[in-house]
Amino acid sequence: MSDKQIREQAELLQGILDLLILRTVEVAPLHGWGISKSIRRMSHEVLTINQGSLYPALYRLETAGLIKGDWGTSPEGREAKFYSLTRAGKKRLKDENTYWSVFSRAVNDVLSGG
Repeated sequence: MSDKQIREQAELLQGILDLLILRTVEVAPLHGWGISKSIRRMSHEVLTINQGSLYPALYRLETAGLIKGDWGTSPEGREAKFYSLTRAGKKRLKDENTYWSVFSRAVNDVLSGG
């Protein structure tokens, strides 16, 4: 696999993670662990997001203005940053969701033999 292919694959995976996070915090503000648990639950225990991927993604999305973080107290009684979708995040989620629908349908078509 070439360096270009590796970069493209990493970008695709990063984009999928971003989409999953945006969708998750659209429902309700959540802290990092809550986002990870929600993605796992909504994917029927198929997708597991580790902290080494989750927190850099949250930082990237917050820096881009797609989510905002506010400090609060978690249900476990710990101080945590709760993330919610911004207006720009809602637009990006809509755009990415449309793209993902087309992309995943095309992949499914190829895998099923067209």
